[in-house]
Amino acid sequence: MAPDTVSLRYFLVLAQELNFTRAAARIGIAQPALSARMRRLERQLGTALLVRDTRNVVLTPAGTALTESAPPALAALDRAWDTARRAGAGELGTLSIGYSLSAGAETAPALVDELVRSSPGLEVSAVPMATPEISPAVADGRIDAGITRGEQPGRGVRRYLLRRARIGVQLAENHPLAEHAEIEIAAAAAYPLRLPDRAANPVIHDQLAALFRDTHPRFLTPTVSFDMAQRDLRDGLTLAPVGEAAVATAPPGITWRPLQGAPSLTLHLVLPREQSPLHRRVRAIAKTLAHELQWLSD
Repeated sequence: MAPDTVSLRYFLVLAQELNFTRAAARIGIAQPALSARMRRLERQLGTALLVRDTRNVVLTPAGTALTESAPPALAALDRAWDTARRAGAGELGTLSIGYSLSAGAETAPALVDELVRSSPGLEVSAVPMATPEISPAVADGRIDAGITRGEQPGRGVRRYLLRRARIGVQLAENHPLAEHAEIEIAAAAAYPLRLPDRAANPVIHDQLAALFRDTHPRFLTPTVSFDMAQRDLRDGLTLAPVGEAAVATAPPGITWRPLQGAPSLTLHLVLPREQSPLHRRVRAIAKTLAHELQWLSD
């Protein structure tokens, strides 16, 4: 029968002190209790570990062997306990995150960085995905978590509001409306409005289009989706309704202005309905990060 680890740790202290009184004081127990534990430890091993007299404690060959072999064994046991605890807390393992491309400018990198920083034992991978595919992929376990713009439909998942972002328009710096700090929706509707292909994100497409329902807008669909150079805006006329995250990715010559009175766009963390400790940890870290970065401020 293996000895209890508490008695073994007590023995190692006694082996250092070679004095019951000092060892008991260092451990913080009564000397008779320490003596009783050592006798029980010797009975479990079936051999003497100590030679005692009125003044001295001397290690037997078995005691000397135990002082050499016990520390690495206890260290390995401590590591095993720590590994189990960290796994139970969602701090170990692999985590795959799918995110909509528009979340890749700020939101997804910030969450991934915080997950890696706070959980060194967690291997995190994050890849952009078509927004309509993210919730189904979380639901069937192809990915562990997702970040989407808008409250995307889907069964088998839970959605948590992660961020609110103002709606505005991207436009060329030489556009007639660029001189305004805010742009009225009716004023923006007087110009061609570029909206992404609806198939890329029907929820956000419909939300942006609805802003202009009373203004008879002229919507354009870009020939090249996600053109980082924003070539179609450089005509000095076309506007692109987008969230304020576009500020971080705007190329030279392109700027962003908020739309007056427009509601917020939302970004959501998507997790499975049935959640493991890893999922709960992601949720807790995302919640803390959103608070620290004021992502949910009105």
